[in-house]
Amino acid sequence: MYEKFIKKYAPTKDNLIYILHEIQDNHPQQYVSEEAVQEVSEYLKVSPAHIYGVLTFYTMFSTKPRGKNIIRLCESPPCFLRGSEQILKKLKESLDVKIGETTKDGLFTLELCACLGVCGNAPVMMINEDVYGDLTEKKVEKIINDIKGRQE
Repeated sequence: MYEKFIKKYAPTKDNLIYILHEIQDNHPQQYVSEEAVQEVSEYLKVSPAHIYGVLTFYTMFSTKPRGKNIIRLCESPPCFLRGSEQILKKLKESLDVKIGETTKDGLFTLELCACLGVCGNAPVMMINEDVYGDLTEKKVEKIINDIKGRQE
């Protein structure tokens, strides 16, 4: 099932992270399944334990299904000092999820991250590949509603 993504890369251990990204990015639920781990293990001739070690070390990977839109809220000190705690509260309330959970409709998964590198626009969140800065509770509500509107 994952062969077309795996075979884009030479069967060397150096390509593990590239292969895992390829698999996750192309899965509708944006995660690396147990089945995918087995296929990668056989292709690269590395143990599933080694692959799980990589998957659990790097926060950008997930081993459980996620929503169509991954919300990553920065929790670095600059974002915290500029109100990320209130933004997190608003996101949890608006989406009716806790950190690491996916909304019932499968549209959003809420995650925290260490830093998005745009501290001058704190507080900041990233939804998929889009970065949103200078967040307020009102801005967050509008962003979420706009995304919901585009995906209905």
